[in-house]
Amino acid sequence: MFENIREDWQTYQHDITRQGLWVMLVYRFGRWRYTIKRRWIRLPFSFLYKALYLFIQIITSIELPCEAKVGKRFTIEHFGGIIVSGDSVFGDDVVIRNGVTVGLKHTGVRGSPTIGNRVDIGAGAKLLGPIHIGDDVAIGANAVVIKDIPSHSIAVGIPARIIQR
Repeated sequence: MFENIREDWQTYQHDITRQGLWVMLVYRFGRWRYTIKRRWIRLPFSFLYKALYLFIQIITSIELPCEAKVGKRFTIEHFGGIIVSGDSVFGDDVVIRNGVTVGLKHTGVRGSPTIGNRVDIGAGAKLLGPIHIGDDVAIGANAVVIKDIPSHSIAVGIPARIIQR
């Protein structure tokens, strides 16, 4: 946990005022509590995580549950209105901006996006359903992505069109 926090601290340029850093600290704590094997020891940490998670949601308007898998150097560039489903997977060096939704396509149907390495997600973009986003992809602002995006591509529009780089 502390190694990841140290890396997050560097990712956010040692700036304690960045709300993305606050979210990542709570996220890392939530992931760490699962390493505690005994339930009765883990219980107070789980309660603390749930309280911190709710507080961070209210303060930053970012929903990043600890069940989501986030790679190294995950950057929340601008805070506000970010919703991530608990079964989403993010690679390393992903940048996400305000108003982004990464989640389910239909209520009650499992399957959230799997996002590769070095993906840049523009403001207001929506990534929905069990899709795969390749490495080195740029997703434009307000794009609605409902199908797979190959590596080294750009996705823009509603629904998103794929442009090869």
